[in-house]
Amino acid sequence: MVTNDKPRYQQIKDFIYQNIRDRHYKPHERIPTEHELSDKFQVSRMTANKAIRDLVKEGLLVRYPGQGTFVTDLKVESPLLEIKNIADEIRSRGHVHSSKVVKLEAVFATEQTALKLGVQEGETIFYSLIVHQENDQPLQVEERYVNATTVPDYLKQDFTATTPNEYLSKHCPLSEAEHVVEAIMPDETIQQLLHIESAEPCLLVNRRTWSTGQLISVAKLIHPGSRYKLRSQAILAE
Repeated sequence: MVTNDKPRYQQIKDFIYQNIRDRHYKPHERIPTEHELSDKFQVSRMTANKAIRDLVKEGLLVRYPGQGTFVTDLKVESPLLEIKNIADEIRSRGHVHSSKVVKLEAVFATEQTALKLGVQEGETIFYSLIVHQENDQPLQVEERYVNATTVPDYLKQDFTATTPNEYLSKHCPLSEAEHVVEAIMPDETIQQLLHIESAEPCLLVNRRTWSTGQLISVAKLIHPGSRYKLRSQAILAE
């Protein structure tokens, strides 16, 4: 066992989380018992219990009386009918958000992009390709085209410190959104960005957003199917 300055219960949490992340502990598999963890880390069972309880609260583990503690299905959940900042979602789970900006540039609108964004073909628009991570694990590839006329300072932003959603919501308050959801197989670029195999299906959310009637952006949000799900709730009249 490698020692460090972290409290012992945090070391146990890190150990379990790393094994889940590396898929040594797979969804629905049982993790080591408190007794086994306390022996491995040379701590009391109370300390091991605290680490497990914390991970249960965070949704990574579930306990079944008389059977043990198991890994959950690991699919984080987002509301389909709301526009939420992915960084806020991740932080709400007690985890760390980070992002990698792959591309941030001005491009000419193709015929297809121009139609979706409501601009003229060949017009200059802004393009960003960003990977959002949860605890350093890729969770979403965000590919976005932005109306350069409406959001002229988009390329000047540091999207490792904020997200496009957060910036656009602040400077162009959203009045309308459109979502189209589909399942896709990842191409080679998406495989590399999300660290997944070619056989893993992905969830693609096509999103268009408006501010006071003006189309602001068109985005493709791509998630690994094994780590993500969407939820929708409707209140029906009685």
